[in-house]
Amino acid sequence: MASSTAAAAQAATPLLKDELDIVIPTIRNLDFLEMWRPFFQPYHLIIVQDGDPKKTIRVPEGFDYELYNRDDINRILGPRASCISFKDSACRCFGYMVSKKKYIYTIDDDCFVSFFPPFHPSINFASVRSVSVKVAKDPSGKDINALEQHIKNLLSPSTPFFFNTLYDPYRDGADFVRGYPFSLREGAPTAVSHGLWLNIPDYDAPTQLVKPLERNSRYVDAVMTIPKGTLFPMCGMNLAFDRDLIGPAMYFGLMGDGQPIGRYDDMWAGWCTKVITDHLGLGVKTGLPYIWHSKASNPFVNLKKEYNGIFWQEELIPFFQSASLPKEADTVQKCYLELAKQVRAKLGKVDGYFNKLADSMVTWIEAWDQLNPPKGAVATANGTAKSK
Repeated sequence: MASSTAAAAQAATPLLKDELDIVIPTIRNLDFLEMWRPFFQPYHLIIVQDGDPKKTIRVPEGFDYELYNRDDINRILGPRASCISFKDSACRCFGYMVSKKKYIYTIDDDCFVSFFPPFHPSINFASVRSVSVKVAKDPSGKDINALEQHIKNLLSPSTPFFFNTLYDPYRDGADFVRGYPFSLREGAPTAVSHGLWLNIPDYDAPTQLVKPLERNSRYVDAVMTIPKGTLFPMCGMNLAFDRDLIGPAMYFGLMGDGQPIGRYDDMWAGWCTKVITDHLGLGVKTGLPYIWHSKASNPFVNLKKEYNGIFWQEELIPFFQSASLPKEADTVQKCYLELAKQVRAKLGKVDGYFNKLADSMVTWIEAWDQLNPPKGAVATANGTAKSK
């Protein structure tokens, strides 16, 4: 039987119930959803199955979901399916494309409700419904509802143009500090909410190897806007965004099977997204909510995936730091296609992979527009759009 706290969380009217999809990439049964049932069950799930499409993925009863495997992706996108990664969690971005909701929350299947104190890692999630479900609490004793916090982040403005030293001024108990320009206090629309993780930190392979036992137990009760002109390493395992504002930029690149790089999918999307949000006057928040990252991936496997990226990122970061978009690029699609041109022109010299990636960026936008035709247009049989 669920605890009264969990029951209350489920009984309350969920925020944005009909306006948000939860996207989950996976290769395994989704028993982890039992832990999230009080929070996720009211929402629609989009599950993107990676790997062998013949494998059956078990989803606990009671969830409203649609599941896509590689055969489905190939059927829906046709030749344009080449832009969707295989054998890599980057495949999650297909879920962003097929969603019809305004907001997206994406989470990895090894992430759970954050606990204080943390729950024991040997817990059997498949049996959670038969035991008392404890809802996590932050250090002040308040319940942690990660999805609700993401929604609050997205529904309140960001402050990308001037840093507020009390962090997010729109949170309860906070405000703009002395000296903050009144002309900027309306803020900017928030496009992205980037959450964090307790327990297993999101480290690269070299850091994993030198700090194999390090765990993050620090809970910082803060949300802040990443300033305009500042890049950040976006992590896709606890991430929400406004699909209408920034969706076409959330392409997780070409990673995994047949590619010379992996584990840079979310960071690539984050760098592209940050350049575009800066250009369009949108905001990106980071901080709360925390989730519990339960499983440390193999650092030796990770090193093999990251090896090229560790060298290439020394070229990638200066590229994105200096990227400039023209005034004519007034939509996310136009911005992204312009970035694709610059990737080809500048990063193609670093490695031929980036020419292939630039092609896939263009294909991604074509596929996005194929499934999401502009208002007043309908999709045709060949995947193009025409006016009504």
